[in-house]
Amino acid sequence: MWNKRELERKIEEWLQEDLGFGDVTTLSTIPESEQGTGILYAKEAGVVAGLPIAEQVFATVDPALVFTAKVEEGQRVEVGQELAEVRGSVRSILSGERLALNLLQRLSGIATRTSEYVAAVAGTKARVVDTRKTTPGLRFLEKYAVRVGGGHNHRFALYDAVMIKDNHIKGAGGIAQAVASARAAIPHTMTVEVEAESLDQVREALEAGADIIMLDNMSLETMREAVALIDGRAVVEASGGVTLETIGDIAKTGVDVISVGALTHSVKAFDISLDLNTRKR
Repeated sequence: MWNKRELERKIEEWLQEDLGFGDVTTLSTIPESEQGTGILYAKEAGVVAGLPIAEQVFATVDPALVFTAKVEEGQRVEVGQELAEVRGSVRSILSGERLALNLLQRLSGIATRTSEYVAAVAGTKARVVDTRKTTPGLRFLEKYAVRVGGGHNHRFALYDAVMIKDNHIKGAGGIAQAVASARAAIPHTMTVEVEAESLDQVREALEAGADIIMLDNMSLETMREAVALIDGRAVVEASGGVTLETIGDIAKTGVDVISVGALTHSVKAFDISLDLNTRKR
């Protein structure tokens, strides 16, 4: 689901940011021999994502720590439910606690929010997808959390698909010119998506041979007209200001994909805590 070496490198960087030359509070208050168990538990109901990442954080801090998940990745949990435990050096547990919780809370918040959007389009053919509105440095994990929550990924970055938006259209001199230029420059395996703000632009995108047409900030009635106009000749994506309250009606217009920036750009962290039980040797 991600590049293991990249994840390890990122975690080392994030730990360096947090620990610096050492956790002075823990080192000055906790005996080196102190052993214990940290219990991670949910303080609200939702979908858990990021348990393998939290495990990697603790393993990076101290390979001797033993991390045991108590629930499955992607499982819906209730308030007070135990998610995992980590056993070993108390110093090591406390030094890795904040980074592990930060990542677990962020990713679980995304998975929980995504699951709500996916539930809202149940019974339609619409696929809920994310956007590039992600936290710099966390995109690969945030997009992973979307999948854990039941959603799907849009393009990962600028390099893996062509998406011709309003400023590209202006710069190229029109939709036809932009699509033609893109086709001449990219491999045959890459798709071309065009953003359309009106039915006239939908027609232009169809004539230009776009693979995907994004209906940008259109009314429900205009979306329905666009879906009928496209008539299966391209994948239809709806985008722009999609909320949990509006996505169900958008899905019923017959679009294939609905992209939702709110899955990642403004999600609330899922509330998780770690309680420590100690035992001396």
